[in-house]
Amino acid sequence: MNLTEELEILQGAISAVVYQNYENGYAVLRLNVGGGQNVTVVGTIPLPAVGERLMVTGRWNNHNSYGRQFEAEFLERLMPQSSMEILSYLSSRVIKGIGPRMAARIVEHFGDETLQVMEREPLRLAEVPGISREKAKTIGEEFRLRVGMRQLMEFFGVHHLPPELAVRTYKLYGDAAIELLYDDPYLLMDEELEAPFGAVDRFAIELGVAGDDPRRIEAGVLFELNYNLTAGHSFLPEDKLVSATCQLLSVEAEAVNRGVGRLLEGRRLVRDKLAGIVVDYLPRLYEAEAYCAQRLLSQAKQSFPEPAGLDKKIRQTARDYGIEYSPEQAQAIREAASSALLLITGGPGTGKTTILKGILSLFGQMGLRCLLAAPTGRAAKRLTEVTGEDASTIHRLLEATVEPATGKMFFVRDEENPLKCDAVIVDEMSMVDVELMHHLLKAIPEGKRLILVGDPDQLPPVGPGFPFSDMIRSQQLPVVRLTEIFRQAQQSLIVMNSHRVNQGQMPELREVKSDFFFMRRQSEEGVSTLIRDLCSTRLPKNMGIPADQIQVLSPTRKGGVGTMSLNKMLQAALNPASPEKKERPFGEFIFREGDRVMQIRNNYDIIWKKADGTGVGTGIFNGDVGAITAIDHGTETVSVAFDDRVAEYDFTQLGELEPAYAMTVHKSQGSEYRAVILTAWNGSPYLLNRSILYTAITRARELLIIVGREETVKTMVDNAKKNRRYTGLKLRLQGRIG
Repeated sequence: MNLTEELEILQGAISAVVYQNYENGYAVLRLNVGGGQNVTVVGTIPLPAVGERLMVTGRWNNHNSYGRQFEAEFLERLMPQSSMEILSYLSSRVIKGIGPRMAARIVEHFGDETLQVMEREPLRLAEVPGISREKAKTIGEEFRLRVGMRQLMEFFGVHHLPPELAVRTYKLYGDAAIELLYDDPYLLMDEELEAPFGAVDRFAIELGVAGDDPRRIEAGVLFELNYNLTAGHSFLPEDKLVSATCQLLSVEAEAVNRGVGRLLEGRRLVRDKLAGIVVDYLPRLYEAEAYCAQRLLSQAKQSFPEPAGLDKKIRQTARDYGIEYSPEQAQAIREAASSALLLITGGPGTGKTTILKGILSLFGQMGLRCLLAAPTGRAAKRLTEVTGEDASTIHRLLEATVEPATGKMFFVRDEENPLKCDAVIVDEMSMVDVELMHHLLKAIPEGKRLILVGDPDQLPPVGPGFPFSDMIRSQQLPVVRLTEIFRQAQQSLIVMNSHRVNQGQMPELREVKSDFFFMRRQSEEGVSTLIRDLCSTRLPKNMGIPADQIQVLSPTRKGGVGTMSLNKMLQAALNPASPEKKERPFGEFIFREGDRVMQIRNNYDIIWKKADGTGVGTGIFNGDVGAITAIDHGTETVSVAFDDRVAEYDFTQLGELEPAYAMTVHKSQGSEYRAVILTAWNGSPYLLNRSILYTAITRARELLIIVGREETVKTMVDNAKKNRRYTGLKLRLQGRIG
């Protein structure tokens, strides 16, 4: 590539958008510079649209594969001016709701003034046949959003801030974003924006913010607390918080201590003392922990009179299901009859499902209205399948909703508007973090029952805290521990090996007539090739297990047998490219119609429709798995079917989806699959541990296959070290405050 010394300036209208990356703003364009000449322009050009005019400053180069092209270093947007340019611009579907036909009608009516009308007097669009006042208002909002967001993306590009951050920032601060950020660049550290601190800090220093500026110190302290939420910590000891902030900002402890003091005065931080140690919380985490402790202790003190004929009712339930309860199971059902709060815990094969069904039957005989919930859609679906009763996610149970004005999520159900029921049963409690637990407890009506079921040896929640484990370890709440493995479950090597692993013993890997197999491979290529063959041919043909009922799990995302590599390989094998299948590249993956995908963050305002057309709702949540049913390049949307719901994503939202042919063990929590294939290969000790292996094994219902090295399995069994979480719920339940 040969660069000339001199910068040049090109001006013209975009005649084609060859490629654009919504994540980083990079684009390849064809620019009509006049005289019938079209040139190729490449560079960071966020949200380009056909018909748009650009003034581009840059240099020519000769690319080895693509020939002569102009590399843009700076650019200025010049909105289309003539009617023809405006028609090309709007016909490219740059504005949602306007296609070529409507564009023609609008431009015919308003001519060269079309864009001014759309920006300043959008309701006048209703003068055009076929456009209602409501539609006109929506078009005007969409036009202003696109123009404002594009300007913000260009501003971010100049200051080397991630372009995808501009979308979230514009939604939060609107047209005033640039002005506000000049006043205080650390506004970008609002937790809703998920901005990288390093990039924001560099931006602030570019604008002249001093190293010991109070805004910088306070942002650094809050960043450390927010960042450590991702490691599961509800708080940090103050000495560790100060030390970490000093290291982050390269400032003295005295400056950080003053910053902590200001945050405490402004109530943006809460200081407490647990077991003699001074600790600091973000206010919402402090409120969550303190409320959970108070409410759980209050709930545990309540009880109900034992219903008449309880033993007869339990015997009737056993007859209904054709089983005989063990003394342990019968006692658990008996306690549920009179407890306002009950924790039920046990590993695979110990009868948790049997007890759940028994409790539901008993509550039915007692005339109690019971609600069932689980943390994820997949876990809720599984709960419905095993109990025969309707179950929902906790978010849906609490009616998670987005406030239109702010875009912030809130729960409709709370103390003032509690759930209408006599009892709530929640399964897979190991996945519930302290903030969700807080909202759940607020919605439980006073004087009603709460039963929490789970396995604390599973992986902890993705979010902060580990409330189920803390509740059990506190020894202050009523707990039923199921320990007996039932005879039928003893026939399953999946069940028996999961218990072996949990007790620190190697699983049985040499048994060949079972539901649990180990297949040794000594190279990454050997592991991935075998996994491809198992998914595409061997299990579907030899065992009758379709590929869509097989889930590949890996402890890690990276490497030759991490989920990123495996997903590309499995997509090529199970859903190869075809002229009949539309595609859309995003990041390192090409999304294709037919792909299995997973939502990777909670999004409360994505609109979904029932597949049968019977209803509409909002919200797709972290861990929901679906399949791409359609990609529409005209409307720039991707449709994804999640069980009985179909959600529509625009291309800018594809960062919320990941391929799901393979997923990490963490992402599989709460799910059960007919067949699971687990990789056992080299990786970080943080990921190769006993909890990961135990959780992976317990995800399989009929078949589990481990592919890789026996030595790695042993490493995972022996690595019982759990990453310590700073959580205060256990201490609060025990009264160890101060």
